[in-house]
Amino acid sequence: MANAQAAAMKKKRKLFSIANGFDMPFLIILMLILVIGLVCMYSASYAYAFYWYDGDSYYFIKRQLAFAVLGVVAMLMISTIDYHVLHKFSWVLWIVSLALLVVAYIMPSSTGIHRWIRIPGIGQFQPSEVAKFALIVLYAHLVSLNHKKMKTFTKGYLPFMAILGITCGLVFIEPHLSGTMLLLGIGLILMYVGGTRLVYLLGTIGIGGAAAGYMIFGMGYEKDRIDVWLKPLEMFTKDKDMAWQTVQSLYAIGSGGLMGQGLGNSRQKHLFLPEPQNDFIFSIVCEELGFIGAVLIIILFGLLVWRGFVIGMKAPDKFGSMLAIGLTGQIGLQVAFNVAVVTNTIPNTGISLPFFSYGGTSLVMLLAQMGVVLSVSRSIQTEKA
Repeated sequence: MANAQAAAMKKKRKLFSIANGFDMPFLIILMLILVIGLVCMYSASYAYAFYWYDGDSYYFIKRQLAFAVLGVVAMLMISTIDYHVLHKFSWVLWIVSLALLVVAYIMPSSTGIHRWIRIPGIGQFQPSEVAKFALIVLYAHLVSLNHKKMKTFTKGYLPFMAILGITCGLVFIEPHLSGTMLLLGIGLILMYVGGTRLVYLLGTIGIGGAAAGYMIFGMGYEKDRIDVWLKPLEMFTKDKDMAWQTVQSLYAIGSGGLMGQGLGNSRQKHLFLPEPQNDFIFSIVCEELGFIGAVLIIILFGLLVWRGFVIGMKAPDKFGSMLAIGLTGQIGLQVAFNVAVVTNTIPNTGISLPFFSYGGTSLVMLLAQMGVVLSVSRSIQTEKA
């Protein structure tokens, strides 16, 4: 009887622990999100692609699928590398990310927005994606070295805020408000998890909130965007172009109802909602899959973040713990911001939905970062939490 129970427990650990070095629950949830994201991206994009790309309905999905394959290969390869190697390159990676942000800023732009670097033959990518990863790695490195001094102002607060301020400043002037918000969120969460005193963080949030309030209501920063957020229908009657995307997104979500119109049956993607395959893809998901489908997708993202946190809490060292929590926490924050934007809960800041929105380099970067989380999971025996 005892032998049978031991065998059953061993079998249970195999199912919910690392198989071939991987944390299987994390990998299964991730691949499920990726597949659903590709299907939804194709459904959201084919009408737009047919109209703008000479009848090629597969224009976006062909490229996204190729990048997905590349990203999965990169993820599996990175997962076999000891994550501790990032210790050696933490400062270099951060400096390189700053250099890329500067290059993006000085590159000519007809719109006045300097978020991308164009690579001939490959396309364009956002240096802010590299900056997010570099910030997480550097914070993990510093916390692991100074975890016993994280309660102090000079070791646990000041250097972290200096790094965060420089990074956010370069992203803010692109201008890239959503990227700045995401970096701030990641930085403050990692500082809290790392051991920085809560009073320091609350003070920072208070000062930052006051400064943002003054810029918005005192100096009129992004006044039009704030007006669209507060009164979208009124602004739509005054200037359709200004509020068009927000209003069409709300129409899409509202028409989805409880069960949705059915996969592929969205009306708003037929040139009503601009570029539905990008930042506002979640509104098409709501229209086609309804409230229930949208909630299930959010639950999947929640499970991914939860499993990443489990890996982080069971990691053998502080560096691995901070990496796993930071990289999966970043996805959770980005999903929360994206859903808030498309539902007009916060102003439209232009932020993508991980694994769903079109963008090859972003998808490859995300999957590569998940490879780092899998690398952390290789060093532990993660049981079902």
